[in-house]
Amino acid sequence: MHIKTEYLGDLRTQATHLSSNNTLITDAPLDNQGKGQAFSPTDLVAASLSACMLTIMGIQAQKHGYSLGHITTEVTKVMRSDPRKIAAIKIIFSWRDCELSLQERNHLKESALTCPVALSLDPNIRQEITFDF
Repeated sequence: MHIKTEYLGDLRTQATHLSSNNTLITDAPLDNQGKGQAFSPTDLVAASLSACMLTIMGIQAQKHGYSLGHITTEVTKVMRSDPRKIAAIKIIFSWRDCELSLQERNHLKESALTCPVALSLDPNIRQEITFDF
């Protein structure tokens, strides 16, 4: 996997996923001299955790013949100031049409909590995960 990132000026970058040519833009956030017109780099960390958890749940669901139906997350990133870094990532999973057994749900929860991004984050970043299903 290769990504090319270019500084576009005015605290904005563009990253290109070279094998697919998909791009994404980042902006510095409003509270750090930016315009906040796109994801900030730390927003992407929080979004990556959520996306990774959902992806791993999807892989496990396919593997075991579960139906995920419609599942969403709401993500909140909490920053600290000295030094400026992510203090916590809060994720609320919502799954209103879940028809899985308690055992199947717990299997998916455990899978999500041990996704590669969750395991890669600094242990000082609190991961506050709520499953609403």
